[in-house]
Amino acid sequence: MTTTSVSSSQPLRHQLRQQIRHARRQLSPQQQHHAAQQLSQRLQALPQIQHSQHIAIYLANDGEIDPQPFIEWLWQQGKSVYLPVLHPFSKGHLLFLHYAANTPMTTNRYGISEPKLDVRRVKPIAELDAICTPLVAFDSNGQRLGMGGGYYDRTLSQWHQHRQGPYPIGIGHDCQYIPLLPNEKWDVPLPIIITPNHLFTES
Repeated sequence: MTTTSVSSSQPLRHQLRQQIRHARRQLSPQQQHHAAQQLSQRLQALPQIQHSQHIAIYLANDGEIDPQPFIEWLWQQGKSVYLPVLHPFSKGHLLFLHYAANTPMTTNRYGISEPKLDVRRVKPIAELDAICTPLVAFDSNGQRLGMGGGYYDRTLSQWHQHRQGPYPIGIGHDCQYIPLLPNEKWDVPLPIIITPNHLFTES
């Protein structure tokens, strides 16, 4: 795929973000619930999940597909779950903190719920087995369009460069699929993207 320039691709990427975020916010509560259940079943069947013990994920926001049923299944399986927290000292980076049903929570500057910072609960990224990443849009090449902050691109940089670190799995609604996304050199393609009805894998 040809990497387009910032000047030509950024307006289109912004337009796509607005379009897809609007589409997923239009899903009814019933559609969201059904999608969350289907997604959980698909994730449970993944060998990369079955063979993992330490799994990072997110809490749904802004119409994102809700991974809560999957999180509860992970707890039932005795697996450890971690959530992203905005790094307090390193701008644009994430920490991952252990998450349980009784974890004290707070709201970050984006209005997203996250565990209260506690260094005793931090899991180094290199020690995570898998990381389920949110996305705004994706294509069949594994390209992922995020919110534009680059947090997950930085988190997955070792995977992108050396195939080291947690195995990345993109998750989203079916309506977030775009046939071909404009990409940038810093974008990190994902080896697997799962929706309620489809599984996209790298060729």
